[in-house]
Amino acid sequence: MSRQDYDHDCTACPRLASALAIVRSQHPSYFARPVPAFGAARPDLLIVGLAPGMHGANRTGRPFTGDWCGPLLYSTLHRHGFANQPEALARDDGLQLLNCRVTNAVKCLPPENKPTPAEIKQCNGYLRVELTQCQPRVILALGAVAHQAVLMALDLKRSAYPFAHHAVHELVSGLRLVDSYHVSRYNTQTGRLTPAMFDAVVADIRDYLTHAAR
Repeated sequence: MSRQDYDHDCTACPRLASALAIVRSQHPSYFARPVPAFGAARPDLLIVGLAPGMHGANRTGRPFTGDWCGPLLYSTLHRHGFANQPEALARDDGLQLLNCRVTNAVKCLPPENKPTPAEIKQCNGYLRVELTQCQPRVILALGAVAHQAVLMALDLKRSAYPFAHHAVHELVSGLRLVDSYHVSRYNTQTGRLTPAMFDAVVADIRDYLTHAAR
């Protein structure tokens, strides 16, 4: 990637940079840097999450890899032909995404998984460039923060496109934004998001990409 859509050494957010420095000291084996996107360079489907998890992407250096969130996401992508295998354990596990790419609204680990509005805005420039370079047909936003970050990157008003699980928004130039509750441990353990619910979202995206003309 160019430094416009990813910077391995970015320290633009002082709170996040300080937190990562502490993690690197306490966990020398962890990636503990801004986490790059993963997948195809020009995918039809771009998935936008919230931010790296402490013992997942922040540890492994790949989105949704090695923690609670990964199994539901990647097993569902595999079932619908967007991944070559259902598991994501480490960067060298052979996982490949097929016509799909996964990124985050915030590329650095936020304390307590809660980036501030200023941090989301600061990191939004990377997402803006990534959207321009990738030119996906569908964006799947995992959670309200990711949904709002996508709208910010596209200079669109939140009020015109309210977040709701399995909502479908037709945006500029034929781009489609689809919402889902985040595949987080809290959401799945409480039943707010079930495997069947998430499968239905991804199945609809697969059907749309298969039948809609580019």
